[in-house]
Amino acid sequence: MTQPKESTYQKSAPWLKHKERSNMLMLRIMSWISLRLGRRAGRSVLHLIALYFVLFAPASRRASLGYLPRALGRPATFVDMYKHFFCFASTIHDRIYLINRRYDLFDIEIQGESAIRPLIDAKKGVLLMGAHLGSFEVMRAIGRKVPGLSVAMVMHKDNAQKINAMLAAINPEASMDVIPLGHIDSMLQIQEHLNEGMLVGMLSDRTLGDEPMAHVELLGATAAIPTGPFRMAALLRRPVVFMTGLYMGDNRYQVHFETLADFTDIPRGQRDQAVNVAIARYTELLNRYTRLAPYNWFNFFDYWQSVPASLSEKKHQ
Repeated sequence: MTQPKESTYQKSAPWLKHKERSNMLMLRIMSWISLRLGRRAGRSVLHLIALYFVLFAPASRRASLGYLPRALGRPATFVDMYKHFFCFASTIHDRIYLINRRYDLFDIEIQGESAIRPLIDAKKGVLLMGAHLGSFEVMRAIGRKVPGLSVAMVMHKDNAQKINAMLAAINPEASMDVIPLGHIDSMLQIQEHLNEGMLVGMLSDRTLGDEPMAHVELLGATAAIPTGPFRMAALLRRPVVFMTGLYMGDNRYQVHFETLADFTDIPRGQRDQAVNVAIARYTELLNRYTRLAPYNWFNFFDYWQSVPASLSEKKHQ
């Protein structure tokens, strides 16, 4: 496994500079169309949305063209870009149904349940680490297949507010247990949820800026991944499972669980080494699943731009 190289990222995170394109009025309209007229009618609108982004969102289009050849292993075409945006729009659209518990509309396949089932049964709490790869919202649906599953999400406080507003717009009765980052008691809240035997999920592929980063080899080039989530898991001495819910087209999703790390009994002197091993494992899984489902990568900014050119030219063996 490639060992990550750590540095401190001093700039504001690129994804935080991008204006959110979602609109609450449009979300309410889409929700009404989808729930009143059905998923097929709602999906017909997605083709126009995907085409709009391909034609009129230059920053997102450049990001897509910068990413797709890495995952596909060939030059990206107009059709590839369209599929990329359509996949993203589809997962956002399906949130409407998942939030309203219309699980009957989906064919959800779970792989790797053996990696998480014993941890759920132990009721000692598990950290789930994902990425902006596929749909984390599909976790709502697998509770019926994995009984006893209760999930809280850790996210940037601004995103937490947007998520709560989105849920209220779609279904005022919908609720999600969200732990906002950036509060003094954020760590304490996470620990409390874990102590209650819950699964605590976070997407660990983006930085908030001005934090330690690990430089890793991702899709053939050097990228920067924040080390904070992994160090937090080590401090909390918890098992960590990688999770991704990949959209496979039509109404099909594949949910994958993979063992990532177990910090339960790591001696203090070996903590840094264990964190490095976990980051390397996380990178390995990102490489695998982005190639398995390349249109599921939803980081629509230059993911590799945060790495200095001198470093990005180096190959980590």
